Amino acid sequence: MANVLSVRNLTVRLDDRTILRNISFDLERGETLAVIGPNGSGKTVLLKTILGMYPYEGTIERAPDTRIGYVPQRIDADRHLPLNFKNLLAAKADVLKLSAGDVEDTLRAVGVSHDVLLTPVGHLSGGQFQKTLLAFALIGKPTLLILDEPTASIDQPREEQLHALVHRFQDERGLAAIHVSHDLTFVYRYATKVLCLNERGLCFGAPREVLTPETLEKLYGEPLAHYEHHHRHDHNQNHGHNDDGSSS
Repeated sequence: MANVLSVRNLTVRLDDRTILRNISFDLERGETLAVIGPNGSGKTVLLKTILGMYPYEGTIERAPDTRIGYVPQRIDADRHLPLNFKNLLAAKADVLKLSAGDVEDTLRAVGVSHDVLLTPVGHLSGGQFQKTLLAFALIGKPTLLILDEPTASIDQPREEQLHALVHRFQDERGLAAIHVSHDLTFVYRYATKVLCLNERGLCFGAPREVLTPETLEKLYGEPLAHYEHHHRHDHNQNHGHNDDGSSS
């Protein structure tokens, strides 16, 4: 099976600080790569580098027909801004020269209602917002979906629904996906490969083969249960921070 994405010896330096060093991995059609690691380990920087937002050393090779859909962790939206997703979807469809039918098919498949489309972005619930961001990413039939903790701001039932929805689209369309997550339950259930980041690539491979207790403790610098407890508390309080230092 041909690679959708190949990354070799990727090094990223920002403001004279090395964020990522010598990262290598491959991703094939239909596979899910989970990227895990503590806050500040470079997970968001990796995604943004693949998206072409940061300079780097090494190589990033995409298959010739690769089209990328991106779901960020969150977007800070002014509640007073009269902008809704109907405006955003129309703008993307216009750029990609898509028909209204293409957009409607995606919205129907994701389950985004007309009322949600017309609601100002700043007034959407976390679940509505992330679901509509997923629809936005899927318009144009991407072959690679990049998701940066897309369930960070939603409750567990909706989190499970979103994971299942992404997985269904992968099965139906043969989508490859890169998914940043702190949730090892998701990693074991959905990921075919996992990349452990702590500046360097600490491990890469099938989750049940490479995620040993020793590797996880080395990755997080403390027993995993202790890390998960404190991460959940911090995440619920302030939603954490992106790896490039911006609020998330």
